[in-house]
Amino acid sequence: MRSAAVLLVGLLIASAGVVTALAQRGGATVDQSPGPPIQGAGNTAYDGRVVFIRLRYDTEFGGFRMRMGPPWSHDYPRGEMHFMKIIEEITQIRPRTDGSNILSLDDPELFNYPVAYMAEPGFWAPSDKQAESFRAYLRKGGFVIFDDFRGYDWENLQAQMRRVLPDWHWVELDGTHAIFHSFFEIDNPLSLAPPYGGLPPSYWGIFEDNDRSKRLVAIANVNNDISEYWEWSDTGYAPVDLSNEAYKFGVNYLVYGMTH
Repeated sequence: MRSAAVLLVGLLIASAGVVTALAQRGGATVDQSPGPPIQGAGNTAYDGRVVFIRLRYDTEFGGFRMRMGPPWSHDYPRGEMHFMKIIEEITQIRPRTDGSNILSLDDPELFNYPVAYMAEPGFWAPSDKQAESFRAYLRKGGFVIFDDFRGYDWENLQAQMRRVLPDWHWVELDGTHAIFHSFFEIDNPLSLAPPYGGLPPSYWGIFEDNDRSKRLVAIANVNNDISEYWEWSDTGYAPVDLSNEAYKFGVNYLVYGMTH
């Protein structure tokens, strides 16, 4: 599989000139991390394309990095722009690659998109209205990826999802589940080492009606941060093999969410 690893990150590096050109056109938000200049173009109206949806939430405490920004914005916009470029190159999906849409949980626009992503859910505390709207989204076919959290953040995510889906429960997933085989074959998901933190990773999901024969409505990368690898994959921050494995998880999640 090493040749596939070199291919994925090689494609990303080859596209750096495209990313720089997009940055020069202007956009909504500029990141402050090292690497080629990159700038997200901001929200766009629904036009049928696959769009990376980043969920926004209010927080009144902590969660800030050296690079300023609220917890939900961590790895923005580099993470999703790099990831969607990979999606464009290796699948038949034709996504938007010049940025992502940032939506609140109670934004009606969310229902136009089958897959959404949330960073740092340890800082998430939805209002009753947001919890109700997010519940409707997930029950109507939506799929959410929770990423970039560790330790006690997992306790908060479980507590908030009990408000969203009080009757549906988290269960631990292993390499036999279909989500790890929807595009790439990920037989041992635990083999992807977290980029930092030192805590053992695990993967948890919520099944529709708590029925393992039905679709997943949510997946949580506990003690891991796959978008950190996406964000830095053109800088040499991590070995190519690790960055590539993180892309495989993202590709599988997106393909699964779009086909279930």
